[in-house]
Amino acid sequence: MKSSLGKKIVFVILIVWAAIQLFPLYWMFTFSLKDNSEIFGQNIIGLPRNWLWSNYSEALTTGNMGRYFFNSVIVTGGTILLTTMLALMATYALTRMIWRGQKVMNMVFMLGLTVSIHAAILPVFIILRNLKMLDSYQALILPYSAFALSMAILISGSFMQSIPRELEESACIDGCSVYGIFFRIILPLMKPALSTIGIFVFLQAWNELMFAVIFISSSKYRTLSVGIQTLCGAYTTDWGPIGAALVIATFPTLIVYCFMNKKIQESLLVGAVKG
Repeated sequence: MKSSLGKKIVFVILIVWAAIQLFPLYWMFTFSLKDNSEIFGQNIIGLPRNWLWSNYSEALTTGNMGRYFFNSVIVTGGTILLTTMLALMATYALTRMIWRGQKVMNMVFMLGLTVSIHAAILPVFIILRNLKMLDSYQALILPYSAFALSMAILISGSFMQSIPRELEESACIDGCSVYGIFFRIILPLMKPALSTIGIFVFLQAWNELMFAVIFISSSKYRTLSVGIQTLCGAYTTDWGPIGAALVIATFPTLIVYCFMNKKIQESLLVGAVKG
């Protein structure tokens, strides 16, 4: 009886905790379907009296959220592809090959974990300005990839070390080249690590604000995180479309979490057990 009562108490506590965690999502969704009178009136938390789905159309058309969403997809997708490609090649060289300066280069990559992405705004800005890359997709993709590379190498390195070297030796005996070993043997076995790297890079690039504000000046390349700020008026602000824009910006993150959370847990557990 004591065990059953304890389980019920724990179950109730977990339900309450889940409700607390989900409440911001509920509030943001209902917030996006209200007008200013309801948001600042008596119906702050409750369901909307008038479900204003027009806030979403206004955010996508007048607020240009559709264009900003497309830009965020390009920047995030390019960052994920570039980071995973460079991380896997660097990890293979650091863990599978023997060459002079191998340990020093590995330490240099790991030192990147100690540098905050916002601590290098000024030098990165100067470099991009000299290369004439400001106000372009490259102005965000290259810095995002550079700062995500250390974490990606750390994740892929611990996983790649768990792959038996006998697989590569047998492939080499069969006449497979270094590139063939990498693309035919190592790369297929690295799928759990790739999914983990992809999700971490996605969350970093999709939600980043400071680089996007400083390096992008025109609306042609503006991302969602910056575009939401433009919905605020100089004198008056219609907060319903802003809430709709926030839902649009949050929706991809929720989709990624719902479909990929098990792969993250599995890849982290595999790396912990094998590494």
